[in-house]
Amino acid sequence: MVTAIVLVKAEVQRIPEIAAEIAQMPQVSEVYSVTGEFDLVAMVRVRTHEELADVIPGGVNKVPGVTHTETHIAFRTYSRHDLEAAFALGFTESD
Repeated sequence: MVTAIVLVKAEVQRIPEIAAEIAQMPQVSEVYSVTGEFDLVAMVRVRTHEELADVIPGGVNKVPGVTHTETHIAFRTYSRHDLEAAFALGFTESD
């Protein structure tokens, strides 16, 4: 699984509509409205790097009102939830 963090600049008056449209894309798991230089952060998850071309320049960048994107590809995922699940395999709490 390839995860990309896509930072999106958008026309301010259309941020909610743009976020909703991006969130409807099957490869997008979440869209966050954020403060700072960018307006939205989209989490994209695909099977191969090649699929990113379909989703980002072929999808996200074509949403009316998107003015700029910056994409970061994740190397690894570090998550407390994932670590807890890994260490809990095969163990049950005694009553």
